[in-house]
Amino acid sequence: MSLSCFDFGERMLTVEEAKTIIAGLVTSTMTSEWQPLATLHGRVLAEAMTSPIDVPQNTNAAMDGIALAWPQADAPRPGSWPLVGEVLAGHHRDAPLPPGECVRITTGAPLPSGADTVIMREQLEEQEGRIRILQTESVRRGQHVRLAGEDIARGVVALEAGTRLKAAELGLLASLGVAGAQVYRRPRVAIFSTGDEVTAPGEPLPPAGIFDANRFTLRGLVAEHGGEVEDIGILPDDRDALVAALAAAAVDADLVITSGGVSVGEADQVRAALDEVGELGFWKIAIRPGRPMACGRLGPRGTPFFGLPGNPVAAMVTFLQFVAPLLARLQGRGEWPCRRLTALAEADLPSRSGRVDFLRGVFYSDAQGRLRVRSTGRQGSGILSSMVAANCLVEIPSDRKGIARGEAVSIQPFADID
Repeated sequence: MSLSCFDFGERMLTVEEAKTIIAGLVTSTMTSEWQPLATLHGRVLAEAMTSPIDVPQNTNAAMDGIALAWPQADAPRPGSWPLVGEVLAGHHRDAPLPPGECVRITTGAPLPSGADTVIMREQLEEQEGRIRILQTESVRRGQHVRLAGEDIARGVVALEAGTRLKAAELGLLASLGVAGAQVYRRPRVAIFSTGDEVTAPGEPLPPAGIFDANRFTLRGLVAEHGGEVEDIGILPDDRDALVAALAAAAVDADLVITSGGVSVGEADQVRAALDEVGELGFWKIAIRPGRPMACGRLGPRGTPFFGLPGNPVAAMVTFLQFVAPLLARLQGRGEWPCRRLTALAEADLPSRSGRVDFLRGVFYSDAQGRLRVRSTGRQGSGILSSMVAANCLVEIPSDRKGIARGEAVSIQPFADID
């Protein structure tokens, strides 16, 4: 196995170089599977969905009132209209409606043949079976009518392949009468933490120990981005144990993620273990936080591998910048649309040229409707509470030594994934 296409060894890569290289790890998408509608939330369509019906199916009333054929502009308007029946939602009238007559109608009920206009109930007076319309000068022919197929016409593509199905998309599929859809299989993602100091939550904390936060943030991130988690647990700083775990994970997983153990310390074993069961592509990126992040392939299948930093914030930032786009590609979404907005800095934002800085920030809209952003405070890569306080990452380019107060800066909002 060779990584000659991105064999960069010790060279420090830019963020964009790393993203380009990582994109090359995926040459095909997951296979697809049919799943019922009730299980489709968060899944990605493998095939375009073509509407089998018109939505709405019938031309219908947009509100309660009466339905009638409104006279042409040069035709006389009756002083009152005989009420000859009613049409309720879920029912229809077989007989055509002659000119000069009206029927009572409820919202969503199909318009009878011959009717083209709905007058809302608040504009009506009824006396002895006849309806008088108030303020006729405000009535327009065709008002308060929803035409058949005006939302989605029969035979058109309602949702493209590669669409991630959220609440609105599920509602749309249901409105088409679709019972299920062909979606990409969820990528299987094996995750484990490394380090003798790492302790599982719920266990007694040794004097020199830390609780394992990364595995649980990564579980959440993988699930949010459409993956299926295989949690291997915590592995010690032992080369043989890491080699065995990496080799086993590469067999069944579509992606393997570790956290910790990828820097230059003597106890950092992940990169050494990777040499035995795969190949390291690179491990240095000009980014803060998250510079020691390993990327490569494992086993005969060339399973993509990420060795994320041990510091919690660095692990989350590198996941969002590098792992999330790969998961999107595995699910047939092509280039993951990382959403960026522009905001004005509330105060000076320090940085250092030569690397891309991602600061935790809070963005908001000021009284003039402009987006502004402020730092959450201390930006150490171990301060996980700063991620909880943030609603975005502030992205400072590598050619800047900081952002001055009032300057525009790019932000990546934390929000539902598109």
